[in-house]
Amino acid sequence: MSRIGRLPITVPSGVEVKLDGQDVEVKGPKGTLNFSVAEPISVSKNDEGQIVVARPNDERENRSLHGLSRTLINNMVIGVTQGYEKKLEIQGVGYRVISKGPKQLEFNLGFSHPVIVDAPEGISFTVENPTKFSVQGIDKQTVGEVAANIRKIRKPEPYKGKGVRYADENVRRKVGKAGK
Repeated sequence: MSRIGRLPITVPSGVEVKLDGQDVEVKGPKGTLNFSVAEPISVSKNDEGQIVVARPNDERENRSLHGLSRTLINNMVIGVTQGYEKKLEIQGVGYRVISKGPKQLEFNLGFSHPVIVDAPEGISFTVENPTKFSVQGIDKQTVGEVAANIRKIRKPEPYKGKGVRYADENVRRKVGKAGK
């Protein structure tokens, strides 16, 4: 049995979970998230108000979907209560970020033009200072994807470490060419 899949999901107060066959809707103080569970996996509520994810048998595909489904539903519950945030930072001379409102950022990353990034639905940006900013939202996957796309604009390079990186990221540095 999956060690993660068999754990019940506790629903905190203020969070409402609707189960409609394979569809799960989680409504909380920060918003609403929907998820459609893959076919063999079943989702139900137990008598203590917790959500239980079950699988019909021990086939390989069902085993892999069991823990995945439970984790995705748990991430939805965390998202509508606390939300998710990815912190990023910029390193490099003249590299900076400017906030153009909570839904738009303008980056100066050494290109001949500024790069403007618009936030998709449910995502907001905050800029702490010209080299530190964060991506927030209730959907963990969307927050991670937007942060990864921003990092992709100018990845940290290994020689000087210039570029956009996650706040907790450790960039492996290389030694430059040997001087004579």
